[in-house]
Amino acid sequence: MNKKADKKEKETDKSVSDISKKTYEDTLYKLQIELVKLQRHFIKCDDRILVIFEGRDAAGKDGTIKRITEHLSPRETRVVALGIPSDRDRSSWYFQRYVPYLPAARELVLFNRSWYNRAGVEKVMGFCTEAEYEEFMNSVLDFEHMLIRSGIKLLKYYLDISKTEQAKRLDERKKDPLAQWKISGLDKHALKKWDQYSLARDKMLANTHSFISPWIIVHADDKPLTRLNVIKDILSRLDYADKDERLILSDPQIVTPFAISSIEKGLLAS
Repeated sequence: MNKKADKKEKETDKSVSDISKKTYEDTLYKLQIELVKLQRHFIKCDDRILVIFEGRDAAGKDGTIKRITEHLSPRETRVVALGIPSDRDRSSWYFQRYVPYLPAARELVLFNRSWYNRAGVEKVMGFCTEAEYEEFMNSVLDFEHMLIRSGIKLLKYYLDISKTEQAKRLDERKKDPLAQWKISGLDKHALKKWDQYSLARDKMLANTHSFISPWIIVHADDKPLTRLNVIKDILSRLDYADKDERLILSDPQIVTPFAISSIEKGLLAS
């Protein structure tokens, strides 16, 4: 990001955040040092780390991932954001297109959307059949548990935003000449099909959450606090040397393990 764009984003963050610009930047800097410590550790130990980010359009996945990877070695860090599946992809085993991107030893891989497309946009927009959807829902935990048994450390984050905040961000996206690459034909359906996406989200979380492969919910209306607390949570869940335990305490009002009661009590955006 160039300096002008970075300045614009920081000013925007400050205007909507409960945290000051200086506190945000100071804390982010310290957390990024912790991420470098983490990377040194997983390179030394041959760890394989996979972090999945899901959420509605404009939930803040891009910005969060950028702050995580900003100062990490690009040789051992990969961001995966797959496009529309090809005809070959559609005729293959569903998980097959994702397998080549899984982390090898000494790698951190972040999925900006993942195989959970099938439980979200594909389900809502009718891009998959009901049989394909049911097969995914019945097999995804088996797939993830297999990855975990193989030694991959898997974290799954769902960034949850309110309808008002999504509308605001999508409108800002249209007006920002530097964000045109983010605009897609599906944006116009994000608000129109809000209720359908909410139901799909609830079914996905309820049916694909397990003790071994849990979902972590992030209340993401405040971008700066979202970024800081996601980084803190990642650091708290992974082992590395010389960890600053106080720094990485996340806010439970922002980042919390998923529970069915979250749906029952209306704690997710609806």
